[in-house]
Amino acid sequence: MASSVSYYCRNDIWIHHGDCRLVMRDFPDAAFDFVLTDPPYLVNYQGRWDGDRRTIIGDKDADWLRPTFTEIWRVLKDDSFCLSFYGWPHSEVFVGLWKELGFRLVSHLAFVKNVWGLGRFTRGQHETAFLLAKGHPPIPPKGISDVIVWEREANAFHPNQKPVGALYPLLAAYAPKGGTVLDPFMGSGSTLRAAKDMGLKAVGIEIDECYCRRAVSRLAQEILFPLTFEL
Repeated sequence: MASSVSYYCRNDIWIHHGDCRLVMRDFPDAAFDFVLTDPPYLVNYQGRWDGDRRTIIGDKDADWLRPTFTEIWRVLKDDSFCLSFYGWPHSEVFVGLWKELGFRLVSHLAFVKNVWGLGRFTRGQHETAFLLAKGHPPIPPKGISDVIVWEREANAFHPNQKPVGALYPLLAAYAPKGGTVLDPFMGSGSTLRAAKDMGLKAVGIEIDECYCRRAVSRLAQEILFPLTFEL
């Protein structure tokens, strides 16, 4: 997909290790049918689940936000969707930039978790994402619910890992059959694993090499037939 060297490339799944702002410069215009991503939330998050307390790269400031989503806009095909999680304490920063770049906010989704998180004023049991449109993509034949069940994966590799099962309905609704999906903030590879299961091509970018290695291990299991997800 790009002139830069891939960290992993097999069966139409690519992983690039590096800063997505730089990696995406090598991608041609309008190369992707759908973007599904979980960027830093700008909350200086430190993981507590494994005792490591690692800070998420890029979570302290928003310097990456404009150049990253400018590139996402460029590499996304016209009349296509981008679904992005975001940090609600800075929702005005995310939403303001998306609108400035030309994205239209067409839906807002909530992912309800089966396990409560830690907290102060409340304990978090959900995350949210915006469905953004570039142009006027076709309406899916059957709309999905804007509330999606989130079952935490027992063998999570990443402190903010998205469960693969919660991503299937998104790919089924917004990624065309045989299309190519981009995740510029790949983490441990949930988007790529879900895309592989559903017979889609996918490209992931991750700045932390240890998560690239873990994503490769998640992709190692082969599938006999692509998953058919009924909307």
